[in-house]
Amino acid sequence: MKSIILFLLIATSMYATKIVDVANIVGVRDNQIIGYSLVVGLKKTGDGTTSKFTLQSISNMLKAMNIDMNPIDIKSKNVAAVVVTAKLAPFARQGDKFDVTVSSIGDAKSLEGGTLLMTPLKGVDGKIYALAQGALSIGGKNDRGAGSESHPTVGIVFEGGLVEREINIDLYNQQYATLSLKESNFKNSVSIQQAVNNHYSTQVAVAMDPRTIKLKRPQNKSMIEFLAEVQDIDMNYTPKSKIIINERTGTIIAGVNIKVKPIVMTHGDITIKIKEGSLASQPEGSVVVDENLVIGLNENEIYTKEGTTTVANLVRSLQKLGATPKDIIAILEAMKSAGSISAELKVI
Repeated sequence: MKSIILFLLIATSMYATKIVDVANIVGVRDNQIIGYSLVVGLKKTGDGTTSKFTLQSISNMLKAMNIDMNPIDIKSKNVAAVVVTAKLAPFARQGDKFDVTVSSIGDAKSLEGGTLLMTPLKGVDGKIYALAQGALSIGGKNDRGAGSESHPTVGIVFEGGLVEREINIDLYNQQYATLSLKESNFKNSVSIQQAVNNHYSTQVAVAMDPRTIKLKRPQNKSMIEFLAEVQDIDMNYTPKSKIIINERTGTIIAGVNIKVKPIVMTHGDITIKIKEGSLASQPEGSVVVDENLVIGLNENEIYTKEGTTTVANLVRSLQKLGATPKDIIAILEAMKSAGSISAELKVI
């Protein structure tokens, strides 16, 4: 399979964006809930007799229905033990429905065609916040028309969850609120402070640290109105320089203006020289890519002028020399370790 080198052209200078895109409101978030249950109605693709917890769960369920059955006497393969997980949205109210994910924890071959039995879903505090039940959808085209890869031991019950207990968040009566930046950055924290204060022509926002901004509600607005306006305010945003590498696929994503500092390094039969000075005296047989970049094809060398080299044109040159994605990734990682690249390098 052919690997692709992809460059996402992102300017590293400031640009305008809305506060809602870079900051969250503290306390307004999803909550994880989890439960254990059984999926029934399988076509002999459920857990076998080696999954003792499944047999015990079937026995316990039958006992609750006044049917006394010893687990060792249960031979059914139409049942599977599962863990049910979901996210409870902020401000979810009693009776609201949501999707739940159902995952096998035994040796079931498939959950296709199964029905999830009523499952209490608990939060980290051990309290029940929702119930889940319903028919599973597995892979293929789901009820909402979205295609997905088939995973026969994982399914979704669309709108199978039902909120029973609400998580109270009293925003309306609050005098203060807090914004949390999705990425810590001193400039962006101060930029939000300035944008909000300029919008209201008074001191309603204070940057507490590179991630936290404290807000004070104006007297003539409710907290809901205030936060809605704050999220829609434009600010000057400075993105963090990043190089993202996927070693499995050979994909590289980098900002177009990420500079490379002077360095001399060799990787296999490729030599890279980044230094100050003119490029006019390079070896015969060299190919001039532009006024700041020369490739010496006879010696497999790349010559660039210090101050003009970026990760983008460096990788372009390495491709011209026939370097593989694996080679390019190794070179970038080595440059980062040597201090030639100052941007954050993230391997996924």
